[in-house]
Amino acid sequence: MKPLLSALLIAALPGFAQTPPDPSPEEVERIIQKFAEKETEFTRARENYTYRQRYRFEELGPDRRPAGKLEIEADILFDKNGKRIERVTYAPMNTLRNIIFTPEDEQDMRNVQPFVFTVKELPNYRVRYLGRETIDEIGCYVFAVKPKTMVEGQRYFSGIVWVDDRDLQIVKTYGRGVGTGKRVAGQRFPKFETWREQIDGKFWFPTYTVSNDVLNFESGRIPIKLVITYRDYKQFKAETTITYEGVDQPSPGQPKPPAKKQ
Repeated sequence: MKPLLSALLIAALPGFAQTPPDPSPEEVERIIQKFAEKETEFTRARENYTYRQRYRFEELGPDRRPAGKLEIEADILFDKNGKRIERVTYAPMNTLRNIIFTPEDEQDMRNVQPFVFTVKELPNYRVRYLGRETIDEIGCYVFAVKPKTMVEGQRYFSGIVWVDDRDLQIVKTYGRGVGTGKRVAGQRFPKFETWREQIDGKFWFPTYTVSNDVLNFESGRIPIKLVITYRDYKQFKAETTITYEGVDQPSPGQPKPPAKKQ
C-alpha cells in the first residue's frame, strides 16, 4: 500500500496537478460547435466597441536592422449615423524598399491576423483536435485549423488555435493567411502569433499580434518584423449623452461616435 499512498499524496500537491483527460470524439465536436457559437457572440459584441489599432511592418536588412517600414495607426469608431468607420490618425511615409503592401495584406491585417472563428466560418474549415495545453495558467484545448477549399480572392487562416477550456473562446492563434488568385501567386505572407485578453470580464479581445519571419521571394530572402496592437477598447452605452457640433443629444440605441462627453 505504501507506493499507492505515496502516489496519492504526490498527486494532491499543487505542483503535481494531473491534466484532465482528453474529450471523446463526440465531446470534441460539441466543443468545436460551442466555441464557434461563443466566437459568434464575441463578434457581435465587438461590433459595439471602439478601439485603436496600430500596424507596424518592418523590412529588415542583413544586419537585422530596419531598412524600411510601413506604419498605420487608426481609430475604429462610429459616425453620427451609427456607421462603423476607420479614422487614420498616424500614417508616415511608406519607406519599404523591396516589399509592396497589397490588398491581400490589408485583408490579413483586418480579418485574418485577429482571426475570429464564427459559426458562419465553421463549414469552411477543417478542425482537428490536438490535445490540451496550459498557457499563462489558462487551460486550453488546442486545435489545428485550415480551410477545406479556397474561393479565389478570399483570404483564410491556416494554423493553430488555443481555446480556453472554461469560456470556450480563442485566447491565442498561430499561423498565416492563405488564399488563391492571380495576385497571390508571387506574394509571400508571414507566420504570426496573436494573443487575446479578457477586456470586459466576458469576451477575449485581440490585443497583440507579432511576427518575426523571413519571406522567401524569387528575388531573395527578406526578413521582416510585424507588430499590431489593439488597445483602448470602449463600449458605448445607450444612455450616454454626446455632443454633435456643440449640441447635446441623447444617444439612441445604436452606437454613436466618441465625441466629447458633457
